[in-house]
Amino acid sequence: MTHSQAPAVVVEGLRVIRGSREVIPGISLTVPRGEVVGLLGPSGGGKTTLLRSIVGVQVVAGGTVTVLGEPAGSPGLRSRVGYVTQSPSVYGDLTVRANLTYFAALAGAPRGAVERTIEAVDLTTDADSPVDRLSGGQCSRVSLGAALVGSPELLILDEPTVGLDPVLRRDIWAMFHRLADDGTTLLVSSHVMDEATRCDRLLLLREGHLLADDTPDGLLARTGAPDAERAFLALIETEEAA
Repeated sequence: MTHSQAPAVVVEGLRVIRGSREVIPGISLTVPRGEVVGLLGPSGGGKTTLLRSIVGVQVVAGGTVTVLGEPAGSPGLRSRVGYVTQSPSVYGDLTVRANLTYFAALAGAPRGAVERTIEAVDLTTDADSPVDRLSGGQCSRVSLGAALVGSPELLILDEPTVGLDPVLRRDIWAMFHRLADDGTTLLVSSHVMDEATRCDRLLLLREGHLLADDTPDGLLARTGAPDAERAFLALIETEEAA
C-alpha cells in the first residue's frame, strides 16, 4: 500500500475514560482518504470524544490513533488537519475577512487563499461584517472557512450542520463532496440520520461502541432496513439481543 493509498485515520483499541466512566471502551476503525465519512449516532454517544482523540486534544487511556501517517496531535499535523468544533471558533469582534486572514497566516496559506475560501463558504457579501453581527448559520460557515483556508488534507467537522436551514445544509454537503473530489478527506459527525445518505461511508456509534462501518447501501443491505434511522435501530436491537 502506497502512502497515498494508506487510510487518513487508523484507530486501534482506543479507550477514553472521563471521571469514573469509560466513554469509549476500545474501538478500532479506519477512515479512507478522499471520502466523506459520516460519524453518526445519538448525542452523548462518544462522537465528539472520538473526534477530539483524532485531532489529538483528548487524553486517552489506551490504544493508538494514527493520522496521515503520524501519531494524533503531532506538531507536523497542525497544518494538515482542520478541525471545526460545535461552537464557533472564530473572533466575534473581527470581520469575516480579518478572521480568515489571521487563520491563513497561522496555516502559512498562499496569497489568494482568503478570498477563495470566502467565496467557497458563500460569505462574499458579508466579508467585511463583524462575525458577532452574523446569523448562527453564517458563523458556522466562518468557522468552516477558518479550517478550510489552509487547505488541510483532513477536515474534522463536529456537527457542522446543526441549526442550518435545509437549503444551506444541502449546499454545505455539496461543498464537502467538492472538497473530497479534490482529494480532501472529511470526517463529519451528525446525530441527524437522514444525513447518512450524503456520505460515502458511515461509522455508526452508540455509547462508545462502533455498531457499523459500511457504505450507506451496504448498511441498508445488511439490515434490510429502508433508511439509515431504521438500520441504526435494527443494529441496536441486534446488539441488545446478543
